[in-house]
Amino acid sequence: MRIVRSMIGLSGIALLAGCSVGPKYTRPSVTTSAAYKENPPQSFEQAGIWKPAHPSDQELRGKWWETFGDPELNALEEQVTVSNQSLKEAEARFRQARALVGFNRASEFPTIAVGPSASYVKDSNNTPAFPTTVSRNGAGDFVLPVDLSYEVDLWGRVRRTVAASREETQATAADLATASLSLHAELAIDYFELRSADAQEKILDNTVKAYTDAYQLTETRFEGGASPRSDVAQAKTQLEDAQVQDTDVTVERAAYEHAIAVLMGKPPAEFSLAPAPLDLRPPVIPVSVPSELLERRPDIAAAERRVAEANEQIGIARAAYYPTLGLNAAAGFESTQIANLLSGPNALWAVGPQLVETLFDGGRRRATSRAAWANFDALTANYRQTTLTGFQEVEDNLAALRILDREANQQRDATSSAADWLEVSTNRYTGGVDNYLQVIIAQTTDLTNQRNEVDILRRRMDASVLLIKALGGGWNVTELPAQASLR
Repeated sequence: MRIVRSMIGLSGIALLAGCSVGPKYTRPSVTTSAAYKENPPQSFEQAGIWKPAHPSDQELRGKWWETFGDPELNALEEQVTVSNQSLKEAEARFRQARALVGFNRASEFPTIAVGPSASYVKDSNNTPAFPTTVSRNGAGDFVLPVDLSYEVDLWGRVRRTVAASREETQATAADLATASLSLHAELAIDYFELRSADAQEKILDNTVKAYTDAYQLTETRFEGGASPRSDVAQAKTQLEDAQVQDTDVTVERAAYEHAIAVLMGKPPAEFSLAPAPLDLRPPVIPVSVPSELLERRPDIAAAERRVAEANEQIGIARAAYYPTLGLNAAAGFESTQIANLLSGPNALWAVGPQLVETLFDGGRRRATSRAAWANFDALTANYRQTTLTGFQEVEDNLAALRILDREANQQRDATSSAADWLEVSTNRYTGGVDNYLQVIIAQTTDLTNQRNEVDILRRRMDASVLLIKALGGGWNVTELPAQASLR
């Protein structure tokens, strides 16, 4: 027992003296600017497009889609949260990564196994040097062993393996947040595209009705001798063309309705949305400084956590150059009779350390170390590229909102002017002043401007969703599970 206590004591000292080899992790540096290029000037802030974010802002936290103020959109987004299959897959990947932390942590503790056995062996009478006159030439053997094996983590291999699995779990949690943000944003965009199609269909329905009236007017004038047959043909062609456009827009609407159903985890045949033209305005979106984007985008957080994981892999590869210290122990009972198996004289035990050092491996460890460093460099570059992409997406959508706001004002004026021109042209044709070609041109211009106005609104809504997505949707790196909680 003194020997056992001595071995345990030596192992404890070795464990306490253990160190981690390999580089200490430092988050890679990234280039950030003090403000976005599209940082909102005072005029745009007053216009209600976006505003600088302040600590008290709550607009982009939690259920960011509620900022659009559409109850039906809110209900659809809630179903994505609970029923989307891609989101369920990402959540399962997170649980899988979390379970692997426990698997790797098991190496921090001894492995204890028990393997009781019973056997009866009869030796051959013709065994060399065995007396043939002995009738009982067999023996029973009962064994109740307990084996213990433990690797002393001298160089931090086990600790770094556990740390790497925790960092991968954090990265997977960020992947889950990224998937959730992307899927909710995709549904919001599909929803606004569908409502835009509803608005286009309403315009075209009204247009078909107006063109039908115009066609009837040309027929009446032709029958009265006030207009040539060519006016009737032109009016009929214009009406039929509008009917084609009216029918065609329903194809696009059906595709978006099907996409929304799948995002909610439903077969398209089991879902439908009643028509309702798009009648919303983009919300005011708080915009933070670029440096805060590193803490607010889950994809950036995932990339950074995988850099940290790669740093642990370098340490693990480095630890392979050093000897491995293991502690092995065995204890139990052995007897030829089961009745007295657990008696003192039948006890057995063995304990001892084992030090293993690889002397030659043909360059395997060196190659592993180089591969670990290359992986670290690749993931560092990916992290920096992910941040640059994040900055670009914010700038793109800030610019889109700024430009589209001005374009929307211009388009409203153009739509109003086109409506006035159509009214004048129709009155002049009715009064016999102009031919029907002028009405056709005015009708085409009016329809184009009405549809452009709806399309610009759709693009503004999409840009709002994409800006919220680019800003992280209210997510924050503090929402990652703490390493200490991952066991």
